[in-house]
Amino acid sequence: MAARTRISTSVLLTCAAIGVATGVLQAGAGAISGFVSAGAPILYGLVLGVHVLPGVVAQELLRRPWVALITHLVAALVASAVVPLWIGRYIGTALLIGALQELIAAVSRYQRWEPWRFFLSAVIVGAVIAVAIWFAADVTRFPLWGQIVYVALFIVGPVAWTAVGLAIGSALRRAGVARRSRS
Repeated sequence: MAARTRISTSVLLTCAAIGVATGVLQAGAGAISGFVSAGAPILYGLVLGVHVLPGVVAQELLRRPWVALITHLVAALVASAVVPLWIGRYIGTALLIGALQELIAAVSRYQRWEPWRFFLSAVIVGAVIAVAIWFAADVTRFPLWGQIVYVALFIVGPVAWTAVGLAIGSALRRAGVARRSRS
C-alpha cells in the first residue's frame, strides 16, 4: 500500500493546534535557557529536551507521515513570534528534530507506533544534539563527571519529554481527537 501523500485540512489543523501549544512551551524553555546555562549549565539538556514534544504528540496522535515535521515548524514559528531574535535556532531545531523523527518513523514505513520507537527516536535526537552542543558549549571545561552528566542529560531530557508527549498524545487519542482528524 502506497503511503498517503495528501494531508487533509483536519490533520493540518490538528498539527497547528499541537504546534501552537508546544511552541508556547518552547518559548518558555527558551526564556529560561539563558538562566539555566549561566546558573546550572549541566541541566541544559533537560530544558532543551522540550523540543521533541511537537513531533511526539503529533505522531502518537495522528500516526501519519509528515505530521512531526509540520508540527515542529508551526511550534518554531510560534516560539519565534515570542522571541524573534532566535528564529534561526527555532527553525533549525524544528527541521533537525522533525526530520529525525520523520526518518525514524519512515524506516518502519509509518507502521510502528509502539513506545519503544518513540524512545529510540528520543535517544537518537539527544545524541545528535549532545554532539552538536559538545562543541558549541565547550563541555571540556567541566570535570570528567560533569561532562558525563551533561551529555547524559541531553539523552534523558528528550526521553523524559517523549514520555510526556506520549501521555498527551495518548490522552488526545482516547478523547477522540484522532477520529476527528481524518486522512
